[in-house]
Amino acid sequence: MQKFIEEIENLQSKGDAIFPEGIFPAHRINPIIGYKRPDTTIFFSAIICFTLKSIQKKVDADSAERIEKICSKITVNYPDFQNKDGLKTYNFWKTKPSQHFPNGYIFRHFEHFRIPDDIDDTAFIYLTTSPSRKELHWLKSKLALHANGSKQWIKNTYPEYSRLLAYSTWFGKNMYVEFDVSVLSNMLYCILHYDLPLNQHDLDSLQYIRSVIETGRYMSEPFRCAHQYPRTPLIVYHVARLVSAFDPEVLKPVREKFVQDIQTLLSSTKSKMDRVLLSTSLIRLGVKTERISVENFAKTDFKGFYFFIAGLLTAYENPLLYRLSVNPLFHMHWVCEAHCWTLLAEYEMLWNNFESIKSTENS
Repeated sequence: MQKFIEEIENLQSKGDAIFPEGIFPAHRINPIIGYKRPDTTIFFSAIICFTLKSIQKKVDADSAERIEKICSKITVNYPDFQNKDGLKTYNFWKTKPSQHFPNGYIFRHFEHFRIPDDIDDTAFIYLTTSPSRKELHWLKSKLALHANGSKQWIKNTYPEYSRLLAYSTWFGKNMYVEFDVSVLSNMLYCILHYDLPLNQHDLDSLQYIRSVIETGRYMSEPFRCAHQYPRTPLIVYHVARLVSAFDPEVLKPVREKFVQDIQTLLSSTKSKMDRVLLSTSLIRLGVKTERISVENFAKTDFKGFYFFIAGLLTAYENPLLYRLSVNPLFHMHWVCEAHCWTLLAEYEMLWNNFESIKSTENS
């Protein structure tokens, strides 16, 4: 565990022209066209903070103290990514002024590419701070204002989901409605973590998650189910985290199928990092797997792995452009070495804790 924490500490920015102190360096890339730019986003830093805090109580005292220091350096950056008008929603990039597509040459000069705040970054920032009950209830009201059917109806989804009143990925009054199973899992995690009352938007969001598992669409067409996390192992990781933490009633009927699907995927997956995600998910769901020797991983094992994307054509509701949007040529991948080490630390803690529980049960 200490090896992973040390790697993460060493990667946290001390403060430079691109990455403010406390932010973890990330890059947006498109290997097909040879594109690579450093990206000053809060996304990876926030999810690193969330993941480390989730394991903090199960690690040794020294690691727990170091995690606290890492996270305190992250959270002081949150105000720079807060809504430009001071509302308690958050953006992928800095907002005052907007610094969209930072360190690039073209997109950052066009207002068209400035994105609104999103429920994904907002969820993780709420989960790694201490919002008041007033702020939490305000967030629930804000989410409803941008949910499907509140101002417009979703177009880029399967016809049977078009009238689900599920949450959209995006805030912003003129933004299109989008369903992403992983993003929904993250916001629902936030809502359930703070024990907020559930409404029809929550129930329909859970129904969407259930259906894409039940129909197998998250395996056969992951891009259509999750534009930001368009690979099945990524979807599995996010849904399994939600299920293991709260076991929502709506998702119980698909739990057994979900576990079987993950086991099938794990048996055929070659990517080391994807195997970590799938194994982590099975452990969370109470299923033992063959241990992965994560202590032997090196930076080279992260090559080709990405956790998050932007589909440059998903914003367009034209049917032809949407059909083209699945093509990797139009995808930007976001990569972050520190987050990879964080995933390994998470796996190690979960594995050790699982083994400890099983040993106690058998003694």
